[in-house]
Amino acid sequence: MPSMQKPLYGWFHITTNSPKDTHMNALHPSTSQACTSPQSLDFDAIVIGAGFGGLYMLHKLRDQLGLKTRVFDKAGGIGGTWYWNRYPGALSDTHSHVYQYSFDETMLQEREWKNRYLTQPEILDYLEQVADRYDLRSDIQLNTTVTSMRFDEPSGTWEVRTDRGERYTARFVVTALGLLSAINIPDFPGRDSFKGEIYHTAAWPAGVDLRGKRVGVIGTGSTGVQVITAIAPEVKHLTVFQRSPQYSVPTGNRAVSKREIIETKQNFRQTWQQVRESAVAFGFAESTVPAMSVSEEERQRVFQEAWNEGNGFYFMFGTFGDIATDPQANEAAASFIRHKIAEIVHDPETARKLTPHDLYARRPLCDSGYYRTYNRSNVSLVDVKATPISAMTPQGIRTADGVEHELDVLVFATGFDAVDGNYRRMDLRGRGGKSIGEHWENGPTSYLGITTAGFPNMFMILGPNGPFTNLPPSIETQVEWIADLIAHMRQHGLATTESTHDAEESWSRTCKEIAEMTLFPKVESWIFGANIPGKEHAVMFYLGGLGNYRKQLADVVHAQYQGFAFQPLERASG
Repeated sequence: MPSMQKPLYGWFHITTNSPKDTHMNALHPSTSQACTSPQSLDFDAIVIGAGFGGLYMLHKLRDQLGLKTRVFDKAGGIGGTWYWNRYPGALSDTHSHVYQYSFDETMLQEREWKNRYLTQPEILDYLEQVADRYDLRSDIQLNTTVTSMRFDEPSGTWEVRTDRGERYTARFVVTALGLLSAINIPDFPGRDSFKGEIYHTAAWPAGVDLRGKRVGVIGTGSTGVQVITAIAPEVKHLTVFQRSPQYSVPTGNRAVSKREIIETKQNFRQTWQQVRESAVAFGFAESTVPAMSVSEEERQRVFQEAWNEGNGFYFMFGTFGDIATDPQANEAAASFIRHKIAEIVHDPETARKLTPHDLYARRPLCDSGYYRTYNRSNVSLVDVKATPISAMTPQGIRTADGVEHELDVLVFATGFDAVDGNYRRMDLRGRGGKSIGEHWENGPTSYLGITTAGFPNMFMILGPNGPFTNLPPSIETQVEWIADLIAHMRQHGLATTESTHDAEESWSRTCKEIAEMTLFPKVESWIFGANIPGKEHAVMFYLGGLGNYRKQLADVVHAQYQGFAFQPLERASG
């Protein structure tokens, strides 16, 4: 089995693919059309999701392996998370030159970008260019929700059904559902009574005008921080309902010069080699210096330089090498940010509410003036741990202290049922008719973040216990590995493959052991499912870093796909 690795941690901002379920039709109106009679079509491969993962998977399967492939997506366009997440301020917090594919160097040389970070429209435009460049749209079916996938053991194929009444079969299925796509909407008492507008950041419709309105935002994670900062200058009044105060540093977003772009293009191969061998895959060298090995004066200098440079991931992983593992180092970084909050926020009581005192061990955030936003006269902060939300009313939100916060618009920035949410929301059944919910009764598991026992020829992009890094490099890694595995099967006359239960259990133990070396499990976070009421907390990511993860994948191949069970074509057909 893959060997134990020292943790090298990576965290990222991205939501992905289309939400499969919501509690309110107004949040996510269906765009699919039902067919009057079922159709049956056969494919070699079916891919679910047309974001970064689905587009590249289609290119690999169709154009390089020659497989008849169809992609389905509920959305009305391609782009996955970047199709849906159109909320004000939506921005990647990965540097522009590494928030893209690396497989097409020519396309990179042809591209230009304006700033250190890409906005949602820029990312969506890029993905649309990729789709056009490789003529991918002809094999993508939009406005289509996959409602069920069932493995048929006698034929060794998957039966896939959609909300259009269509039935498809395929030898292989690849789920590019996204880590963060099954949206989470808290079920507050009286929610349906609210007379104002309600939106979720992950299902943001076109044409929303918040100017001059009283707006409430629930949630202060990475998305909440972005939308709060973006809309504060234009709304009449903004009320932020905060459950957990956040550690955040500046984005450091700025325009990039032509000289910087030229140098980036000249160093393309070296840059991407470093990304693939690194931990967080953000394009900078992670520090190996222990925070307590230098003087207090030197620590403050390093932190201040990182604050001035910007980027949450750089602040956590580029300053010192043990902020995520050593309590003293972690407290040093946390204390620095706390002092910055006290300096920036004018009102002492607001500063107190905004100041976290737990570990600096959630997804690292960065912002474009988040703390300064609370100096505005039209922004107020409600601490819902001190005064919980008791109910929604026709006029707004009532908190436990009896105060009714009157609103015209309520924005849920409440995140997702992460990692496994979309899998559980479809009727997905493997061998013996066993559902994915039954298989993951004690929490989502996988082998290598790609396969799961009892579900043959089903490959997951960013499945449970996959790498937690900047997404495009991890997506490329998995897509290419899946394509190579399928090519291996075809070359050797193999009908099906799936991970063994032992391999899956061993990988789960490895991921848990690595996670427990860090401070991250010690705080309540969506990373472990803590944001969903009733959801069992579980380790859902491989925190060993992308470089180690790629080595694990290579070791599995070198060991003749150790941990996989194969079935030959003759046996399957017989």
